[in-house]
Amino acid sequence: MRKPSAIVIGAGIVGLATARALAIRGYSVSVFERNERAVGASIRNFGMVWPIGQPTGPLFERAMLSRSIWKQICAEAGIWHDEVGSLHLAYHNDELEVIEQYADISKNNRDCALLTPQQALERSAGVNPDGLKGALWSGTEMIVEARAAIAAVAKYLAEKHGVTFYWNTAISHVTTSTVTSGSKQFHADRIFICSGAEFETLYPELFTSFEITKCKLQMMRLAAQPNNWRIGPALCGSLSMIHYPGFQTALALPALRKRYEEEYAEYLKWGIHVMAAQNHTGEITVGDSHEYGLVHDPFDKDFINQMILKYLQTFSSFKDTRVIQTWNGTYAKMTTGQTELIVDAEPGVTIINGLGGNGMTLSFGLCEQIIAARF
Repeated sequence: MRKPSAIVIGAGIVGLATARALAIRGYSVSVFERNERAVGASIRNFGMVWPIGQPTGPLFERAMLSRSIWKQICAEAGIWHDEVGSLHLAYHNDELEVIEQYADISKNNRDCALLTPQQALERSAGVNPDGLKGALWSGTEMIVEARAAIAAVAKYLAEKHGVTFYWNTAISHVTTSTVTSGSKQFHADRIFICSGAEFETLYPELFTSFEITKCKLQMMRLAAQPNNWRIGPALCGSLSMIHYPGFQTALALPALRKRYEEEYAEYLKWGIHVMAAQNHTGEITVGDSHEYGLVHDPFDKDFINQMILKYLQTFSSFKDTRVIQTWNGTYAKMTTGQTELIVDAEPGVTIINGLGGNGMTLSFGLCEQIIAARF
């Protein structure tokens, strides 16, 4: 009996998650990537699998499902990953009030706890002790090195699940069961478009019919810390609490946001909130900013990087703060509040897009749920 077949366009995290969900259900899967390797937003991020950012309910459950899939793949493929958890740090009473409320509301359904300043410093040597009032500990966060992990997942899918990858193969046309690349055609029972660039170019009228925009973010990497010094958990300043919807259950959050709108107006204008995560070599990734629009300046703004670094100093104390790399990434985001866009462009052709900045956290769980429901 012939195996059902599927074509996935895009070898970023959404494409890989879709390919996995299809392959484990017996599909013969081919992935087409226009570049020789994934070079987009999937490798230009913190590498954070970040359940704490999701609201309690289906999205948090999806994030935890995604985390479990990440962990399984990393274990089977020998991909470095670090289940370090996270610390959100409070240096003002209103910040402390938010994390107190969050911890109290979430203690029965999340692995989290309110820490004293001393307990926070015991968790991480990278925390700035000056003026520290407390911290929120969460044990659900995991770090991968996105630059290596995305390529390693593709290799794993090819070796373990027989997924075929066509690199340097841009798709120029799609019909119900056929994709075209130059003079070549490929056929499958199902087609999934998981690349934002292909969505925009293959179905331009459909793309413009949705309330979708693009977000540019700026990030940096600090030098490997000396003598294998580790920061432990991923570290977050309190600006992150007004960025992630997971904190909206705290009744004190609107008042905190109002203060930030006055004191950090320029930070909020550029969508800056600051986090830090350390990879296996000891380097620390920091960021980021958020600029929205369909077309972006391709060049980084140094003043944004300087603002990020200035705020970083308020909650961190690292051994080596030299910046060794700067970059920007772009991802698609729905402006309606939707957390993703799933649409059938035509019979047999499904578009999965618009995850915003949650690709690393939600893609494996989302695509598992989509494919499980359909097949």
